[in-house]
Amino acid sequence: MASNTSKTARASVRAGQAGQGGALSVLGEFKYLIPLNGGKHAYVRNLTNGKTVRLSTDSEAFVEEIRTLAAAGHAAKVRAELNGLAAAYPDHGWDATEKRLVEAGVFEG
Repeated sequence: MASNTSKTARASVRAGQAGQGGALSVLGEFKYLIPLNGGKHAYVRNLTNGKTVRLSTDSEAFVEEIRTLAAAGHAAKVRAELNGLAAAYPDHGWDATEKRLVEAGVFEG
């Protein structure tokens, strides 16, 4: 039975299958933090386990999720995203969120 999938769809499937050997293959920019509710919550996308969780940015669970990412070598990227969010949304408290993470020792290592 012939399939009528597009050339782009077939290329996308091949690209996805190529990265299955344990290596990470990401097309485009990967965001770790997706802000919600004026900075009070965020989706945290975790490359280490493939899950996205919705967390309160002032919770201990948020700190631990970011700690996991930092320990996996993503600290610089996460900090850059926090700085970008603080610049884009100065009234959402992202600078305070980053400060709390620094005080918790998340980015040390």
